[in-house]
Amino acid sequence: MATSAQSPHHDNHGQTPAAWTAVVIITLAFVVGTVGMVIGQWWMFWVGVGMVVLGGIAGKIMSMAGLGMPRADARADHSSTHG
Repeated sequence: MATSAQSPHHDNHGQTPAAWTAVVIITLAFVVGTVGMVIGQWWMFWVGVGMVVLGGIAGKIMSMAGLGMPRADARADHSSTHG
């Protein structure tokens, strides 16, 4: 029987409000863009492209506001002061 190596511990794995907001906006953007392309409404396709950009920006802004995963150096500083 093969022994599996332990994987490194992941605190969060992207399950943050910033990540989920970005994913939801970008998923809706792909739906809007796909529908626009299928029905031949190119303005709708370009709205979807714009929504992808806005989803990325929204996720980054929310992450910078503290709603994302903490940076690795911030976690190291936090654990060293409470260890």
